[in-house]
Amino acid sequence: MSATVSFSLPSAHGPRTVTMSYARVGTGEPLLLLHGIGHHRQAWDPVVHILAAEREVIAVDLPGFGESPALPDGLRHDLGTVVPTLGGLCEALEIERPHVAGNSLGGLLALELGREKLVRSVTAISPAGFWSPVERRYAFGVLLAMRQGARRLPLPVIERLSRSAAGRAALTSTIYARPGRRSPEAVVAETSRWPRPRASPTPSGPAPPSSSRTTSRGCPSPWPGAPGTGCWYAARESGPSTSFPGPGWCGCRAAVTSR
Repeated sequence: MSATVSFSLPSAHGPRTVTMSYARVGTGEPLLLLHGIGHHRQAWDPVVHILAAEREVIAVDLPGFGESPALPDGLRHDLGTVVPTLGGLCEALEIERPHVAGNSLGGLLALELGREKLVRSVTAISPAGFWSPVERRYAFGVLLAMRQGARRLPLPVIERLSRSAAGRAALTSTIYARPGRRSPEAVVAETSRWPRPRASPTPSGPAPPSSSRTTSRGCPSPWPGAPGTGCWYAARESGPSTSFPGPGWCGCRAAVTSR
């Protein structure tokens, strides 16, 4: 069942209220599920019922993804902030040191939670940050292509593409290993959550906020749009262009740590 929780985090400008969306089901030792970049908690839907047979499963929308708003002003979208945010989430939900499983970006966050000893065990599936230079370039090319596609594809086109296995692969092959196995309805639900350009301003009213955004670090977020953005790269300006030295694509590697 979907719900939201709000809690306070410190910042350089005083306490800030963070709100996160999550779903909680099952009984047993708690298991926190963290999705990858550009995704949301529904990524775990195909396996949640299996996990819930033995665990209390808490699947969350990371800040700026799914139904969770972006972090408020004064809190940066980086590891140093998001890891304590997840710790604050567990405290607000009265979960003490859950098990955690994460994929891609979620895997990186899961490993950091383990490093901080905030969780009992960590399962990291293809965690971000274990890349080669070639994989790094490939990762950013894919992310930028996904961003452009998300901003340009009208929903009726998505619905038509989702009716065939090839169309579902074209839409979601960067997210799923076997996209053809997803139902058309699931693919439409997935991609309809992608951020889209807002309506053009009319002469009778003010211009709406831009659907793209530049973060406080000067990097164009790969995932612009409402309700927020999630830029997970410690970007910096490097001459006339922007470099992204932070964590990202890791290929198909996995790591598991435990207490």
